[in-house]
Amino acid sequence: MIEKTIAGLKVGDDQPVRIMGVINLSKESFYKNSVVSAVHVRDAALKMINEGADLIDVGARSTWPLAARISKDEERSRLIPAVRALADIPVPISVDTMFSDLAEEALVAGAKIINDVSGFTNDEKMMEVAGKYSCPVILMASNNIPGDPVGMDAIMESLERIIERAQNCGISPDSIIIDPAVGKWTPEKLPIYDYETIDNIERLRIFKKPILAAISRKSFIGDVLNKPATERLYGSLAATAIAVRNGAHIIRTHDVAPTVDAVRVARAARARIPAARSGSIEAELLEIKNINDCQKAMLSIGATSTGSHVMKKKTLILNILINNISTTEALIIKQEMLARGGDAALPREAVSHETQTVSLIISGTQLQVERLINKIRHQVRELPTIADMLTELMNKNNDTVFRYSR
Repeated sequence: MIEKTIAGLKVGDDQPVRIMGVINLSKESFYKNSVVSAVHVRDAALKMINEGADLIDVGARSTWPLAARISKDEERSRLIPAVRALADIPVPISVDTMFSDLAEEALVAGAKIINDVSGFTNDEKMMEVAGKYSCPVILMASNNIPGDPVGMDAIMESLERIIERAQNCGISPDSIIIDPAVGKWTPEKLPIYDYETIDNIERLRIFKKPILAAISRKSFIGDVLNKPATERLYGSLAATAIAVRNGAHIIRTHDVAPTVDAVRVARAARARIPAARSGSIEAELLEIKNINDCQKAMLSIGATSTGSHVMKKKTLILNILINNISTTEALIIKQEMLARGGDAALPREAVSHETQTVSLIISGTQLQVERLINKIRHQVRELPTIADMLTELMNKNNDTVFRYSR
């Protein structure tokens, strides 16, 4: 189970989904209506808290790729006074910056959390500051520039590397929150990859860290709705609900009040993960849907790289329906699956050959299905065609463009 205390706030599977309200001090932002003037910072934060915000994230530099660039001095002049103005509010303050000296100044001024969208890749000294102040950190999937991993597999690899590097440098494993970098951070980041991310956000559970989703009014929503940022609230709420249903623990939003309602309903529809404990012994049902994530889980408990690589294709069960094949072909497939440790369900009439065509359901691991494909590919009748179809199914199952393009 995921259960952490972040700046005094409990976050995890059995906690309410936490709402992070955004105080945006950057007039270069893609969403102009979200910009808060310096004189209204405190009022804006208190309004969000009254609406249900559990944290406040303060940022002074737009990370929108098309935003005009500003100097570090300009960011400082906006950021630090705002943090000081919020120092005594009743919820933790997160400071959204990629620069270690600004993060340190903000922590001294009253911030409790560092939100680094570069995942510690922009400023090497950021880890030193986080370690010095023993503060929680939000780390976004990034390789060379913020948000550049494309596709969920790349996000997983990026976060794995960032987490390992942070922990090796002394950051407490219990202080790390992960962010999968939803949004068009690079030209290559097409909207389908953001939809893949929110649909598969539960994959991040393998890292045993709280998951933050920053979805609010982003371009992937505008791409589907063909609407500007000012008209993306309902789309944001829909995407947020999906992310929460799939496992997000923290939602970063410009629109606190409506997001609170959407999150509560989505959270109620998220089933609890079965777990048991007796003394020091714990057991948890792993809800893993990707064989590479199975390998990561095995590596995390100390299994060897070779052993986990061999085992990963044996970890998930595939169930495949095949319609309108001959009884003979169905019986051959069943026998071949049984020979490989899998199985296949087919009608009773198939055994007695009382019907010419039947449907069957193959049930087995990826490895068993791959071995079935290799076995029947060079046999008679329509078995080579069935092998090709099974191969096509397997490829489509792993093809992001196929699964999320419409």
